[in-house]
Amino acid sequence: MLLGASLVGALLFSKLVLKLPWTQVVFSLLFLYLGSGGWRFVRIFIKTIRRDVFGGMVLLKVKAKVRRYLRERRTVPILFASTVQRHPNKTALIFEGTDTHWTFRQLDDYSSGVANFLQARGLASGDVAALFMENRNEFVGLWLGMAKLGVEAALINTNLRRDALRHCLTTSRARALIFGSEMAPAVFEIHASLDPSVSLFCSGPWEPSLVPASTEHLDPLLEDAPKHLPSCPDKGFTDKLFYIYTSGTTGLPKAAIVVHSRYYRMASLVYYGFRMRPDDIVYDCLPLYHSAGNIVGVGQCLLHGMTVVIRKKFSASRFWDDCIKYNCTIVQYIGELCRYLLNQPPREVENRHRVRMALGNGLRQSIWTEFSGRFNIPQVAEFYGATECNCSLGNFDSQVGACGFNSRILSFVYPIRLVRVNEDTMELIRGPDGVCLPCQPGEPGQLVGRIIQQDPLRRFDGYLNQGANNKKIAKDVFKKGDQAYLTGDVLVMDELGYLYFRDRTGDTFRWKGENVSTTEVEGTLSRLLDMADVAVYGVEVPGTEGRAGMAAVANPSGSCDLERFAQLLEKELPLYARPIFLRLMPELHKTGTFKLQKTELRKEGFDPAAVKDPLFYLDARKGRYLPLDQEAYTRIQAGEEKL
Repeated sequence: MLLGASLVGALLFSKLVLKLPWTQVVFSLLFLYLGSGGWRFVRIFIKTIRRDVFGGMVLLKVKAKVRRYLRERRTVPILFASTVQRHPNKTALIFEGTDTHWTFRQLDDYSSGVANFLQARGLASGDVAALFMENRNEFVGLWLGMAKLGVEAALINTNLRRDALRHCLTTSRARALIFGSEMAPAVFEIHASLDPSVSLFCSGPWEPSLVPASTEHLDPLLEDAPKHLPSCPDKGFTDKLFYIYTSGTTGLPKAAIVVHSRYYRMASLVYYGFRMRPDDIVYDCLPLYHSAGNIVGVGQCLLHGMTVVIRKKFSASRFWDDCIKYNCTIVQYIGELCRYLLNQPPREVENRHRVRMALGNGLRQSIWTEFSGRFNIPQVAEFYGATECNCSLGNFDSQVGACGFNSRILSFVYPIRLVRVNEDTMELIRGPDGVCLPCQPGEPGQLVGRIIQQDPLRRFDGYLNQGANNKKIAKDVFKKGDQAYLTGDVLVMDELGYLYFRDRTGDTFRWKGENVSTTEVEGTLSRLLDMADVAVYGVEVPGTEGRAGMAAVANPSGSCDLERFAQLLEKELPLYARPIFLRLMPELHKTGTFKLQKTELRKEGFDPAAVKDPLFYLDARKGRYLPLDQEAYTRIQAGEEKL
């Protein structure tokens, strides 16, 4: 806001340069303000100054700590060692599945054993080891142990199978794969195509006949490993910690680089911004292969000494029972999770907990108040961010529906912006000077963050595949010659600077808490359907989070074995990536450059009254596609059909 910047500039100039008395300064500012028109600025200032000052203080605090740790070449294991020294016998992790409690000392010993074992097997700083395991305490101990040695963990999404799983392992150049026994069937499917030099280790119940022949049972090997702290690797605060795989617009999963400073920054901005306390107990039922569960959640344990309760998978029926059993004060969520909880029949137990904060992202405005009211949660700590992004947001004062804010008075302090995009092509709209056009309040636009590599809070670490970085960076965004990170998300800002999530751009949509790459799904479907033309896109379904997948398939013959097709999809794609709706068309329209035209398909959706082509939907209970007639459409619209 230019007026705000002008007033602040005038204030600083009058006091620091001209050294005018306060009376003259006040009258000068008032004259400047009145000359600029309106009382709108005063209203915005009064309503937001407290929020903006607090947010600025949080930003400065985290930035100062990051700069200090940069100078001292700290790493996450070094910071964790300080936490262990403060309270070695305090409970660090609890795994709900077996009620296993680990103290900070036990977590330290386990992770040191991992480091010493891997070192004895020839792994060294800079090597990569893949981790393919469901949530449990050992997951944290394994990647932390790798980090103590300087080995970079590739955290693999447990939903991945076949080509996608093989892709993640090969592109990471992992020298070892550690997998949970529950993932043995998935590893068995692809082990013959892996590099024979990759060492395989299985953790959990041991059944030799169910794992590849070269696999070793990890658990007894770690029990015998020395527990002393290994020699410190030559790593600094901006060196690689691990990789988190994320779906993008380029097809197969991409490995987002998480450096030590990014891990600290993400966890600490949440800790200080939402006023967490060291005695808080976090209930973490989100996947640990994602940043929300592993950084925002587990990071509070490693860096700030909080106890974290880990659950293998979210359970709506057991959620509040777990919170009561472990005295949790903070629960983590994604938007879809909140809807599942609200769909549960009311129980007395849901109001006997000690939860004071719900922490997460994606809570829809329409259920926000109902969620916090029914479950008696005083603070909803909604944030926005992605593993690789440099423009995270936080709703520090629980504004209903907002995922964060940016100051309207001092917008230059945190260089993020909403820029105008073409709604059909999602291309950035630029002015005559070639610079992107900023959005006004109420105008939807893509969120971008200015890249300043020298600034630990503004840097962009990108992906392991350097070619993928180019699609996430734009030039001449804030001004000529600069660079900015493209989030791919459309948000809208209100007059007070609160930001609200609107939609995803490009060829990615979100469903069941996961990003779905249309390019990847299109390739799989086309292969299963004898290379037919396939267009995949997301469609809105009332009462659900994100967008459900829909596939338009060129089917000129009018014949398609949908039962066999559904069976093949179960083997080829994770549950969240399977199309919920199918549309069989004589042909798909393409552009002059042979790109499939999806705009009209998205608009037409899955309404049988508007679409004359045969429509089908995936019945979650029966596991097959059924005809989508008006009656089924009505049930889906009313939320009576499970998708």
